Amino acid sequence: MLLFTHPRCLDHRMQPNHPESPARLRAILDHLESSALLQVMTMREAAPVATAALERVHTRDHLRRLADLSPESGLIAVDPDTFMGPDTLAAAALAAGAVVDAVDAVQAGEANRAFCAVRPPGHHAEAGLAMGFCFYNNVAVGAAAALEHPDVERVAILDFDVHHGNGTVDIFKDRPEVLVCSSFQHPFYPERFANLDRPNIVNTPLPAGCGSDAFRASVSRDWLPALADHRPDLILVSAGFDAHRLDPLAELRLDEEDFRWVTRLIVEAAETYARGRVVSTLEGGYDLAALAVSVAAHLEALAA
Repeated sequence: MLLFTHPRCLDHRMQPNHPESPARLRAILDHLESSALLQVMTMREAAPVATAALERVHTRDHLRRLADLSPESGLIAVDPDTFMGPDTLAAAALAAGAVVDAVDAVQAGEANRAFCAVRPPGHHAEAGLAMGFCFYNNVAVGAAAALEHPDVERVAILDFDVHHGNGTVDIFKDRPEVLVCSSFQHPFYPERFANLDRPNIVNTPLPAGCGSDAFRASVSRDWLPALADHRPDLILVSAGFDAHRLDPLAELRLDEEDFRWVTRLIVEAAETYARGRVVSTLEGGYDLAALAVSVAAHLEALAA
């Protein structure tokens, strides 16, 4: 199994005490280093994403706007919760590039599965809008890159972050070759596209306070039939861990064993339809201890 990351993903900073901080990635990497997990993984340094790969999913106006906003010093607000500093776009380019690199490596047969330990996250970034701590939609960039491979006709994106993957839905809502399944607390941020009706969009809203049994039943009910109908050639994962009961930004009641369970479901689907091929990328998760052990559970299930 492959692990893609880059030290410059730590350089992106927002306001002091902002939940989406470099400490998130440090907590994950430190935990992996202290465990036996790195022994079953090959670590690779991501390359910056190509502009052409971004343009497959984002408008040129969006990319130009971000480039024009990028400050030489200090911070620029993109929305009330999302800020750009001098190192933000470089980190974002590496985060998106990691997913493209992982897709290419998996498609080349170098490994069946890969995880991208990167930030900033991406699944809230819409075709023409940065929001929700996200600038480029990393998983969408990777999915579009996958479809450039001649043996990939259909992909699935499975998103278990506590917040709805509105950006991914926006980008692929009219592209039937991409199945997007997203479980999320509802009603809750970002309240965009959660009620969209498309054959390739599967929204799984969950009420505040939802725990393990309801999460597992809802995901099984909604995702498994959709995957059976779609039969993807590759599965990509928006792996957010902020549905953990200790997370400060949400109100679902999951724990690391639920993330292990959903990852096993994803791996079984990949074995059935996609020759075992899965590319996962980090999204949310803001309690550092819970994030570290949840990512470890996810990776253990991916590597099994």
